[in-house]
Amino acid sequence: MAALDGAATATGTSLNGSILAFDFGLKRIGVAVGNTLMRQAQPLCIVSAATNDGKFAEITELIKTWQPVLCVVGLPMHPDGAAHEMTQRCQRFANQLHGRYGVAVELVDERYSSAVISAKRGEHIDAQAAALILQQYFDQTP
Repeated sequence: MAALDGAATATGTSLNGSILAFDFGLKRIGVAVGNTLMRQAQPLCIVSAATNDGKFAEITELIKTWQPVLCVVGLPMHPDGAAHEMTQRCQRFANQLHGRYGVAVELVDERYSSAVISAKRGEHIDAQAAALILQQYFDQTP
């Protein structure tokens, strides 16, 4: 887990409330929700607007509805831990969440999140992947 640019984070800080998690992709963004009391992640929805503005309009509604105390963003890496093209894009997305909404953001290693979900051809697993990322965050955070 990595804190985003010195933002207040849940690591070492007692936060209470909802947490939104995002599995960022260029076409779709999976979203999951959980709270600090139950520490159980649930798939929520898939943001799939065609434009970046459309995606952030959907995310704005989610932020208003859930009022998260923290957002968690999956950070993809190669199996050896090296960054790749999507690593930087996810970091940028996390920065945008923090900048637009003023919410603390944590990055969570998502190397194998999609690999453990079995999906049928054409099935979108983005929200389930976001739930795995959030559950991983809960499991790794005291």
